[in-house]
Amino acid sequence: MADDALDYSQPGPLTRLEATQLQLIAGLPDDPVGICAVAQGLVIQPADAAAVGVGETRLEEKNIRPVSELIAALIALDPSPLQQARPPETRVVGTCRHFATIACALLRARGVPSRARCGFGTYFLEGCGVDHWITEYWSTDQLRWVRIDTEYLGKTYVERPDDLAVGEFLTGGEAWVQYRQGLVDGQKFGVAGVDFAWGPAEISGNAVRDLAALCKKEMLNWDEWGRMTDAYQGRTGPDYDQLIDEVADACSKDDPLALTSLFSREDLAVPFL
Repeated sequence: MADDALDYSQPGPLTRLEATQLQLIAGLPDDPVGICAVAQGLVIQPADAAAVGVGETRLEEKNIRPVSELIAALIALDPSPLQQARPPETRVVGTCRHFATIACALLRARGVPSRARCGFGTYFLEGCGVDHWITEYWSTDQLRWVRIDTEYLGKTYVERPDDLAVGEFLTGGEAWVQYRQGLVDGQKFGVAGVDFAWGPAEISGNAVRDLAALCKKEMLNWDEWGRMTDAYQGRTGPDYDQLIDEVADACSKDDPLALTSLFSREDLAVPFL
């Protein structure tokens, strides 16, 4: 965290709150898990939103990237401080990415080093890695990044969603390394609920999204840039696989200079932010 651009205790372009929104977080808990639990109560998945009668227009909230705009949408529905529990119909519509990134923004607003991570949960479907985002924060007591499944705190998918065990969540890069080493079947990594978004390209796509998140550009689950679309359509080869090898290696080492240098490459940089 030596690089100022990657000071994870400070917000990035998508996790920066407006000055007028900071008063809404004054009553948040002091502990990171408590802050993530607050974020859990602010978001509702699109299918759940439709089930409770949220209209089609509001379902577009899932396409909002900046947390400040997500908070603005929340406050338009209910101006209460953020720690106040909201009924499902007045939560913002989003995905696992929104749960993780809102939590990250709230933690950073409190000066807690934190990151949203893109990868795969291994605890949803047996033998599979399911597309998922989590939050992690730096524990000064334990000197390690603690991974939290913000969306599923209090649920029973894993024993400790507030401190995920090794292997319960794999970042895109971690899954890619295992795939390249032949330790996992790449065809068993993908998006739950669809039959087409499975395979090694889903792993490489999440590796690139995770690199972006580590560089404080927490993109949407379906954002594509660089050569990602070509990869999804089977139009990349060994050279792209080797590039993703570099991405996975850089993401595993937590070297700010290596991350920012790699992310500046044309094939990897986000061109529309």
